[in-house]
Amino acid sequence: MHQFQISPIIPIDLGGVDISFTNSSLWMMIGAICSLVLMGLAASRKSIIPGRVQMVGEEIYGFVENLITENIGGKGKEYFPLVFTLFMMVIMGNLLGMLPYSFTYTSHLAVTAGLALLVFFTVLVVGIIRHGFHFFHLFIPPGVPAWLLWLVVLIELVSFISRPVTLSVRLFANMVAGHVLMKVIAGFAIMFASMGGLAWAGSLLPIAFNIVMIGFEFFIAFIQAYVFAVLACIYLKDTVEIAH
Repeated sequence: MHQFQISPIIPIDLGGVDISFTNSSLWMMIGAICSLVLMGLAASRKSIIPGRVQMVGEEIYGFVENLITENIGGKGKEYFPLVFTLFMMVIMGNLLGMLPYSFTYTSHLAVTAGLALLVFFTVLVVGIIRHGFHFFHLFIPPGVPAWLLWLVVLIELVSFISRPVTLSVRLFANMVAGHVLMKVIAGFAIMFASMGGLAWAGSLLPIAFNIVMIGFEFFIAFIQAYVFAVLACIYLKDTVEIAH
């Protein structure tokens, strides 16, 4: 599990609090720079017939815009900067983590929980500011009998509070599981190759399986970023409209 170990690059101690610049911080910065460079180049090369970089930028922009429109509605466009930033941060963390000797910062619960809590408190604060106490009608589904209301409200409350947990753990667990599995399979290949004789042939199957797993992990990298953005949109919808 050493591939998930956070190591300080520039040790910084502020009043007994460790705020060191770590390998996780470094790769988050690299992810941010890559996002800025990609979108900056895409925006700077405006053409009726888009080039490759412009096409990639437009596809990402349109993809996130469609997510917001489909899950929040027209009023949800005000959340585009937030959802776009979340999507880019997650997908960059997932994809950069596939590079050799890199660090997958989305494999740490502290990072994914931080992003999930940002969405949670945005929903809570903006919802209360816009709708006042009427916002808490979210916990009271229409048509519930009075005698069952207390139980339904309790279930809805627990479901609402558990949002950041499910949102963060899903991403963190998938990233950790995928990387650990690839490492274990690679270990089998190395074991067979080091045995000598014809035993090296036994490493062919783990190598082939790992190649498939690498392709699958790139797919998972996108899917998890997509799921994170979709769920963020679904949660943010609560601030736009209260149905009852």
